[in-house]
Amino acid sequence: MSRDFGEVENLQVSRKGPSDFVSSADLKAEKTLFEELSKARPGYGFVMEERGVVEGTDKTNRWLVDPLDGTTNFLHGIPHFAISIALEREGVLVAGVVYNPIRDELFWAEKGQGAYLNDRRLRVAGRNDMRDALFACGTPFHGKGDHKRALAEIERVIAKTAGVRRFGAAALDLAYVAAGRFDGYWERDLSVWDIAAGAVLVREAGGTVNEINGGDFMQTGSVVAASANLITPLTQTVRGD
Repeated sequence: MSRDFGEVENLQVSRKGPSDFVSSADLKAEKTLFEELSKARPGYGFVMEERGVVEGTDKTNRWLVDPLDGTTNFLHGIPHFAISIALEREGVLVAGVVYNPIRDELFWAEKGQGAYLNDRRLRVAGRNDMRDALFACGTPFHGKGDHKRALAEIERVIAKTAGVRRFGAAALDLAYVAAGRFDGYWERDLSVWDIAAGAVLVREAGGTVNEINGGDFMQTGSVVAASANLITPLTQTVRGD
């Protein structure tokens, strides 16, 4: 994928443009992950961005895979994207991996075993005052989601905090919350493969991951994550309570 990214950077100056190339890179990455995970755990099912649901003979385990989270960043030669893989067992998220190949940062976690960046243990940030906190968010792109609502949410959070960032890769945003780089994160209308691995990371780093309106984020795709100190004020501010 790093080699492909280098090619995308070169294609930025070509007349053809990199769109077809990125689709190819995405599909190649997913094919490799499907083959390797199938070898490692025969029978496990899959939910994948390109292939969709692939039923396995083992009905209790399935992989949730995004082979290229942050595709638009990749497309524009911005080195902020990741591979995201989570394992769901009997409906419970039990493990997650988020890997940024450009920075060689491997975020990984297993239920009950903690969260790590490469070999370093992770903890969410310890700030407890919204005025000192830095948050990340996602915003809908053209033709998707409620733009007015997203802008109103950002405006409310900016008014109470040290700032808001929009980096364009949900899995990495959640990983950064786990690492204490962001104090929290929210976004609506995501897919399960965008959220799953990052949710395991945040929880294992001592944080909280909820659905914005109190439902099941794996069903709605609307997620808010933060430390125990800030999850309630962040959620209330996003909702406008």
